[in-house]
Amino acid sequence: MHGMPDPKEQLERIRRRTEAIIPEEELLHKLERSCRTGEPLRVKLGIDPTAPDIHLGFSVVLQKLRDFQDMGHVAVLIVGDFTARIGDPSGRKTTRPMLSPEEIERNLQTYKEQIFRILDPDPAKVEIRHNSEWLASMTFEGVLELSSRYTVARMLERDDFHQRFHEGVPITIREFLYPLAQAYDSVAVRADVELGGTDQRFNLLVGREIQERYGQEPQVAVLLPLLVGTDGVKKMSKSEGNYVGITEPPQEMFGKLMSIPDSLIEQYVRLLTDLDWEALNKEHPLTQKKRMAFEIVKRYHGEEAAARAQEEFERVFSKRERPTDVPRVEIPSAKLEDGSLWIVELLEAARLVQSRSEARRLIQQGAVELDGQRVESVEARVAVRDGMLLKVGKKRFAEIVLRGDGA
Repeated sequence: MHGMPDPKEQLERIRRRTEAIIPEEELLHKLERSCRTGEPLRVKLGIDPTAPDIHLGFSVVLQKLRDFQDMGHVAVLIVGDFTARIGDPSGRKTTRPMLSPEEIERNLQTYKEQIFRILDPDPAKVEIRHNSEWLASMTFEGVLELSSRYTVARMLERDDFHQRFHEGVPITIREFLYPLAQAYDSVAVRADVELGGTDQRFNLLVGREIQERYGQEPQVAVLLPLLVGTDGVKKMSKSEGNYVGITEPPQEMFGKLMSIPDSLIEQYVRLLTDLDWEALNKEHPLTQKKRMAFEIVKRYHGEEAAARAQEEFERVFSKRERPTDVPRVEIPSAKLEDGSLWIVELLEAARLVQSRSEARRLIQQGAVELDGQRVESVEARVAVRDGMLLKVGKKRFAEIVLRGDGA
């Protein structure tokens, strides 16, 4: 057994929090062979550093990769420094803009700092590869060879390509090359298993076919559920802005988690914590959220930080007290007219909104408060004074400081 758990026990652990294993019988066969020979499985996960922060949605697949590591297998992280220049078209209705090499490198450095908060950094259990190693040096002849191993008809079976084709929305040949490049990554590292979200099903299955056509045993695809973002509508995504980053400050993380719709509590508990949902389900939703938020903050920041974050949340939101560490924003007196300022301009000056249209929308939604009083009108003029507390939504605060120099 070479110190590895029984293959059926391993399979049972892999099944937990997993949407699909394609095909499961092949995975069991690979696990049995691994136990027999002592050769660990090579479990591939591709990461395209399209933004600097790793969020809780991505942590679902990283936790599964950690499961494989804990059972004695090797995590093979493919840093998509080359494919990020193409952009993964999965689930997109338009072509994704290309990233510059400088942007990719900046994001990559942050990724590396964050990823080992979840994965085991033991060099015997992790291998980090950049797909520019094999893709950047591929000749045009090599690209033609790779392209010849898959058909346009099969590519158009993919849901997003199929929809765009029938709606007359352009699809570039570059986008067709993305799943082929990702599949070739599996050939280059001889992957036994590849992990991904359910939106990656097509790409992972292309990898199986391409490996076979290069004479390799095909990888098994392990698909993980997509975590719904804090808006309760779309999957958690950096581009949608509905995410919780794993390195966000504890209080911010706790506050964001407390703001999710009640309909998401079960998914967050099941995918992001080890709490017993059946027992927790008997509690009030507010209690469920607090337990869930505490466990997640504890995982990334420790128990003490989680306790402080919960205490601060309860102090501010349950007892309606002023939060600590509120950002102070200086407003020059010269900006005021008879000591007052239009509320939209005040929100803009306090850097609590990105635009005046956002300020108007938030006021209309009843999301703006001044010293605990809701602002009712977008036309309101505010008598500005030192120490005034401006609040937007549940998490954004600013304390106004008047500056008399007119600068």
